[in-house]
Amino acid sequence: MIPLPVLDSHAPALRVESLHAFAYCTRLYYLQEIERISVPHERVFAGRHLHAALEADEDGESVSLELASDALGLVGKVDCLRRRDGTHLPYEHKRGRPARAADNTPQAWPSDRLQLVAYAVLLEEAFGQPIPEGRVRYHAANVTVRVPIDERARDDLNAALAEARLLRETVERPPVTENPRLCEKCSLAPVCLPEEVRHEREPERDPVRLFPPDRDGTTLHVVGHGTNVGISGDSIVLKPREGDETNLPARGIDTVLLHGFSQISTQAIRKCVEHGIGVHWLSVGGYHTASLVPTAGQVQRRVRQYRALTNEDTCLALAKRLAGAKVEGQYRYLMRASRGDDEARDSIQSQLGGMVPILAGIPDAPDRDALRGQEGAAAVHYFAALRSLLGPQVHDDLRSDGRSRRPPLDRFNALLSYGYGLLHTAVMRAVLATGLEPALGFFHTPRSAAYPLVLDLMELFRVTVWDMPLVGSLNRGQWDPVADFVATRAKVWLSEAGRKKAIGLFEDRLQETWKHPVLNYSLSYARSIELEARLLEKEWTGEPGLFARSRLR
Repeated sequence: MIPLPVLDSHAPALRVESLHAFAYCTRLYYLQEIERISVPHERVFAGRHLHAALEADEDGESVSLELASDALGLVGKVDCLRRRDGTHLPYEHKRGRPARAADNTPQAWPSDRLQLVAYAVLLEEAFGQPIPEGRVRYHAANVTVRVPIDERARDDLNAALAEARLLRETVERPPVTENPRLCEKCSLAPVCLPEEVRHEREPERDPVRLFPPDRDGTTLHVVGHGTNVGISGDSIVLKPREGDETNLPARGIDTVLLHGFSQISTQAIRKCVEHGIGVHWLSVGGYHTASLVPTAGQVQRRVRQYRALTNEDTCLALAKRLAGAKVEGQYRYLMRASRGDDEARDSIQSQLGGMVPILAGIPDAPDRDALRGQEGAAAVHYFAALRSLLGPQVHDDLRSDGRSRRPPLDRFNALLSYGYGLLHTAVMRAVLATGLEPALGFFHTPRSAAYPLVLDLMELFRVTVWDMPLVGSLNRGQWDPVADFVATRAKVWLSEAGRKKAIGLFEDRLQETWKHPVLNYSLSYARSIELEARLLEKEWTGEPGLFARSRLR
């Protein structure tokens, strides 16, 4: 028999469920067991429903028996346990079909077999008697497969345990599996992005669409001053100062955004954590102030990030790609928005001309300081031209003479700043969902309360997610200079009506879809932000090449 390594008394026990993932795909095992990544998936819920039905229907059988072994460092919960001829036999119930041998006889899949052997060995220790076999019931084919618990089975289990524990000691993810069929029904494909990796290695290969086109839930914006967020069962309850309560199912929400002086109870925060719902706080002006998200299993991801982003060459290479993508996006938008309008094109021609040499010089920037200077110079040209895209029908009070940030001094800049605040939070959500450290970036320098990595990723989406819909809404006359703003001599900000209008415009934009020019599939802008965060992480996990490649058409 293959000996097991000496167990670390401080290491958590391995779960039998994780061994099933290990035999299926070592990368899936690593993501689930070491990095603790989980994604709700219809096949997982269907499997749970099957087990629940079995528990209700099976008479005279022990089900959901929890088992543990200190010697093996293994824990698990067997689906079903039956007595046959005075011996306990573990049963596994699977929704699908069995594997087939060369002679077409049904047999257990390797992952199902390893899982069953692990349960049998745990049962032997628990009951003090040998377990000769286990059985796997494949419900789609109405077939039961017998699995012998022999010396070979025990050797396979010990070998898997030893390798699984070795993987747990590293911070490097295993590579994408060579068998693409394993990825088609994997719940973690949106995190692993195996098809995107294969496309980068083989550009002529069109990736199979595994990344979801849109978000799994919606964002709940709590805007009214004094509104309290509570819970009732599995529902989120909004209690405004005046008016009726609103109950919303927690399962349909993926983010709660608390604007200004709204509140949330401790119980509601706990419920959000249980459901994987991020909670974010924004000021009245839309500036991000705090976030709360589940953080289990992020150590390995952040160690890899730290190793990469403390290397100057890596940071400079990423910063060049980011700055190039941003400036090219600004340039393309100005060209596109002024197409067919000779007057607008003439008014911004000098600004476009000023951006061309900057864009050409970005690949040759000697360091990040020089690169930030080039990006800043391009921004001056861009915002000067952006004002010229407003048509003559736009009210003079909604125009601007220049870019002002903290505080915004006119209505146009108030709209820009508020939208960028919403974008900041959307990018923060994606960064935290990816398990990255938002304080450790590669382009922006640490300053005040802003998170450099969030500011970095924001640059890819300022134009497409906010500038474009904002200019369009202004030209359509959607903003009221009086009702939508509060103006003083010191600053201008949005009224409650204006904030609700801006949130609606922003959320509508996040739901719009576009076609990724490199990966060649369509997805919403909300998913695009998450995709870029995950592609960025791949830059330092041995699968680089796709970050900041998308462009405005």
